[in-house]
Amino acid sequence: IENGTAEEEDEDVKTERQRIQNTNFEELFKTDKLVLRDLCKSYTEGVFAVNKLNLGVPLGECFGLLGINGAGKTTTFKMLTGQLPVSSGDAYVNGYSVKSNIKKVQQEVGYCPQFDALLDQMTGRETLRMFARLRGVPESRIDESIKTIADQLLVTTHLDKQVGKYSGGNKRKISTGIALIGDPPLVLLDEPTSGMDPVARRHLWDALNSVRDTGRCIILTSHSMEECEALCTRIAIMTNGTFRCLGSPQHLKSKFSEGYSIVLRISLSDTEDIEDENFSQVPHEMDRAHQFILSTFK
Repeated sequence: IENGTAEEEDEDVKTERQRIQNTNFEELFKTDKLVLRDLCKSYTEGVFAVNKLNLGVPLGECFGLLGINGAGKTTTFKMLTGQLPVSSGDAYVNGYSVKSNIKKVQQEVGYCPQFDALLDQMTGRETLRMFARLRGVPESRIDESIKTIADQLLVTTHLDKQVGKYSGGNKRKISTGIALIGDPPLVLLDEPTSGMDPVARRHLWDALNSVRDTGRCIILTSHSMEECEALCTRIAIMTNGTFRCLGSPQHLKSKFSEGYSIVLRISLSDTEDIEDENFSQVPHEMDRAHQFILSTFK
C-alpha cells in the first residue's frame, strides 16, 4: 500500500510468484538450488521487513538483490543463514528447510556478511585455514584452496599479515574468501565490494564470474546497478521488503529505461572524511546532497 492505494504487482514478479506457488516442491528442487516461498519477516505485528518473497534460483546463476538500505536485503540473508527466525513462509536450500533443518542449510551455504566479522589478531592465511577446517576441507587440500582463493582475490601479498592491519577493501576480500572456501554450492554475498577501490572491485567481479561459471549459485546484495550488470544473470529490485521488478539486467533496462539520471560531484571540506574509505560517519556535504535529492525528486 502506498499513498492509500494498492500498487499493481509487476508482471515478471507475478509470473515468478505463480511458478513458485503452483509448482510442487519435488519439481522445484530439480531445477532450483534456492527456493523462497512466501518468505516473511515481521518485527512487530503488521509491519514487515520482508513480505512474501517468492523466488527460485538455479545452479550457475548469480542473482542480485538491488535496493537502498532498509529494503530488506540483509534481513533476507539473515533468515537464510539462521541468524533471524522466519516469521512465515519458508526458504529451501538444496531441498532443506530453513525453518526445520537449518543445520543442513548452513552446510550448503558460504556467507559474506555486510560487516566484516574477522579476528584482528589472526593473519589472512590463518583465517582462511580455520574456515577451511570448519567446512571440512581435507587437510591435504587446504593450502591449495587458500592459494587459489588468494590469487583470485588478489590478496596473496597480504596473507601473512594480521587482518587488523588490512585496509577495508582487503578485509572485504578475506570475508569473500571465507564465503568461497570449501566450494559451497550456495554463496551469499552481502555488499561484497563495499570499501574497495575501482580496480580491486573489477578483479573481484572477474573472480565471482569465474565462481559462477563453475556451476555454483551466487546471491548478492548491492546498491550498484553497474555491479549487478557486471555479475548478475537476473536482478530483483527490492523496496519495503518486496520485489518491485525482476529479470535480467537488459530486460529491466529495456522495460524501465525512462526518466533521467543525475550525477552529483561533491567537494568534501574535511580531509579526514576523504581518508575514511568506509564513510563510517557521513560527511555533512553528502548528507546535504541526500536531503536535496529527497526534497527535489519525489
